[in-house]
Amino acid sequence: MTTITNNSSADSTTNSANVAEQANSKPVKKLRLKSLDALRGFDMFWILGGEALFAALLILTGWAGFKWFDAQMHHSAWHGFTFYDLIFPLFIFLSGVALGLSPKRLDKLPLPQRKPLYQHAIKRLFLLLLFGVIYNHGWGTGAPFALGDIRYASVLGRIAFAWFFCALLVWHTSLRTQIITAIAILIGYALLQAFPFITLDDSGAFSATGSINAAIDTLLLPGITYQGAAVDPEGILSTIPAVVNGLFGVFVGHFIVKPHVKGEWFKVALLSAAGLALVAIGWLVSPLIPVNKTLWTSSFTLVTAGWSILLLALFYAVIDVLKVQKWAFFFTVIGCNSIVIYIASSIVNWKYTAQSVFGGVINSFPENAQTLMSVIALLLVQWLVLYWMYKRGVFVKV
Repeated sequence: MTTITNNSSADSTTNSANVAEQANSKPVKKLRLKSLDALRGFDMFWILGGEALFAALLILTGWAGFKWFDAQMHHSAWHGFTFYDLIFPLFIFLSGVALGLSPKRLDKLPLPQRKPLYQHAIKRLFLLLLFGVIYNHGWGTGAPFALGDIRYASVLGRIAFAWFFCALLVWHTSLRTQIITAIAILIGYALLQAFPFITLDDSGAFSATGSINAAIDTLLLPGITYQGAAVDPEGILSTIPAVVNGLFGVFVGHFIVKPHVKGEWFKVALLSAAGLALVAIGWLVSPLIPVNKTLWTSSFTLVTAGWSILLLALFYAVIDVLKVQKWAFFFTVIGCNSIVIYIASSIVNWKYTAQSVFGGVINSFPENAQTLMSVIALLLVQWLVLYWMYKRGVFVKV
């Protein structure tokens, strides 16, 4: 569903806030958080091709330091944590922030006033699930005809479920209940993983085949799993703690939107302290509950939520407090249409497009610089499409 809007923070969560505002029939002045779109764009930048920059710079310069940076642009093999592991949970966190900036209690409103918002939420849930399947089978391969050969679990599907359940909590419960829910999920999920009641084998509670996640996915997840593994990285059970990443975003949104007597820099300080504390707690419990993205362990949730808060604190301080904003425009353009460019990355062969447009320019550079120029061309082509949409106020909402 494509709509035209002049709001540079146009994402589907903001659209839900607008529907909620109409349901409440009380116009509320929403906080314009420019850092939110910028950080969302920064997050998406690496998925669109930015992750290849450091490998290209290594080829160009030969500096060994770029090898470490390039290693951060790949997911951890199993236990552990890299920057690339943060990209997915950061996006979920940011969707929660948008919810927290305009929290709406709907449970006391008559059903006719709530119904439009519920309809929007359910439609968004199923659209993202559908787009997730399309993304999984993109690049011209197409979804298989046999339903059993389709991969239903997806990044967009997890984003959909996490946002949906966060929204239900925001609309129907108090902040206190949301905090208790987050803590209960983290503890309950950790216990469930540490002491699984069902496993495929005895290789270990946090192994690829011995985890309860692998057993549940094998038994209950329809279709195929990612690369045919026993456990899917976007599987059934691991979606539950992802909701907590969204809830941490909700808490931050609640905190940022309210004025503080000690000023904005005090907010930045508290956010930074909270982020550091969550990262520390996550690593402190990691000997018992390993930091693992595929299993989305409770320690992984804490570490990623902590880093997400730290990044938002940094962007918020620079963009919204210091008002140093021009540098962030590049990322803001991406952030305003993040979902559509993500889906397009599976449907459109951007590398072919970039080579078609800039191939002559790329080939004119020395051989050791051509890889870097190819990456820049790939990013530029996608950004120019998004810029065209941005300048015309075209923001695709789901």
